[in-house]
Amino acid sequence: MNIDLFMLAIMDGVSYASLLFLVALGMTLVFGVMRILNMAHGSLYAFGGYVAASIGLWVAAAGVPPAWSLAVLLLAAILVGTLLGAAMEVSLLRRIYDKEPMLQLLVTFAAFMIFEDLQRMIFGVQPYSYSAIVDYLGVVDVIGITYTRYQLFVLPGAAILIFIALRSFLKYSRMGKQIVAVAHHREVSMAMGINVKRICLFTFVVGSILGALGGALALPTTSWVPGSGAEMIVLSFAVVATAGLGQIEGALIAAILIGLARSFAVYLLPEIEVLVPYLIMVLVLLFKPEGLFSVAQARRV
Repeated sequence: MNIDLFMLAIMDGVSYASLLFLVALGMTLVFGVMRILNMAHGSLYAFGGYVAASIGLWVAAAGVPPAWSLAVLLLAAILVGTLLGAAMEVSLLRRIYDKEPMLQLLVTFAAFMIFEDLQRMIFGVQPYSYSAIVDYLGVVDVIGITYTRYQLFVLPGAAILIFIALRSFLKYSRMGKQIVAVAHHREVSMAMGINVKRICLFTFVVGSILGALGGALALPTTSWVPGSGAEMIVLSFAVVATAGLGQIEGALIAAILIGLARSFAVYLLPEIEVLVPYLIMVLVLLFKPEGLFSVAQARRV
């Protein structure tokens, strides 16, 4: 493997890991606080891409400069996460908080299947694309390799910025401390006067926005087709399971590990590229069933 191919695999891996981390972060945040593994999280990713494409094509037709493309992606993620996430939490999840984990899993999986059909009804089956931001930012030369600035700087930068912002919010803000308290013990938090329903709603909306943001940011680098959410939810679960359920730092490390491993497999062993994330998950869980982080930290966010 020459140096050019090695650097290309590194850049591809970091770019993909950034998107994977954003989606997995939303899933692990929701689980850490609400103790629900949301299988419909992949639908939020898919809706984020579809809505971003729809808004982007509309504003492009209206003559809005490409420099605003990144704001369009962010707006789409906020709209999807806020509207769809809030509706799902209020109408569905509140009814199953005290139910068995298996029932919670089945209910959210059913929601995922419904959302999949809803996407086809609304957006059809034709591919969607919106790459204005990639074209606007252009490319850069890295030791002789031509690579897009969007994938090299914007995606990793967004992942790092959101990670730092979320950790700071949870550690220093009043609501962030309430979220951590609910994650540790819901009943004690209620006894202390914390509005647990409001905290769960806020947490789920934030997690939904992160999932939709992953889809919106992935859109400029690919064509959006039905089934995008199904692939991402499986990969996100591999990241979350490898890291340990509810672990934010672990999700970052696992996303980088899986992203790089998948990228190198594409160039070296393309026959097993699809299997690599799940092989890593299986190997980790065989030796550490609780994930990369200890059981003592499993309830932290």
